[in-house]
Amino acid sequence: MVLGPVDIQTETAPLDVEQIRQDFPILRRKVHGKRLVYLDNAATSQKPQSVIDAISHYYSNTNANVHRGVHCLAEEATEAYETVRRKVCQFINGDDPNSIVFTRNTTESVNLVAHAWGRKFLGEGDEVVLTVTEHHSNLVPWQL
Repeated sequence: MVLGPVDIQTETAPLDVEQIRQDFPILRRKVHGKRLVYLDNAATSQKPQSVIDAISHYYSNTNANVHRGVHCLAEEATEAYETVRRKVCQFINGDDPNSIVFTRNTTESVNLVAHAWGRKFLGEGDEVVLTVTEHHSNLVPWQL
C-alpha cells in the first residue's frame, strides 16, 4: 500500500525560550559572565521550579516508600506515584498506566531496554547501529 502526502495542520503557540528559561532557577546563573547554557541532559537534567517544589514537598510531608507500607505516609506516597503514572499515560495517549515505567535516568532506561528488550528480540548476527557521538550510557549497554 502506498500512501500519498498527508496535509496535517496543527496550531501551536510559538516556543517562548525566555519564558521556559524562567522556569529553571539554575539558568539564571552566569558562568564566565554569560548566561548558563546547559546541554549535558543525558547525565543530569536541570529541574524547573515546579519539580524542585514537588520534591521539597515530598521530602517535607511524605517521604515514604511507594508500594512498601500500609501506614498513611506510604499510602499517600503510593497514591501520588500512581496518579502521576496515570497522568503520564494519558499525556502520551498510552493504553495502560501499568505500562509506564519510571527510571532514575537515561542510563538506567537504556540498560533496561538493552537487557530486557534486547535479550528477547536480538539474536546472533543482529546489529545495533550507533554513532561514535553517542553518550556513553547508550554505548556500553549494547556492548554487553
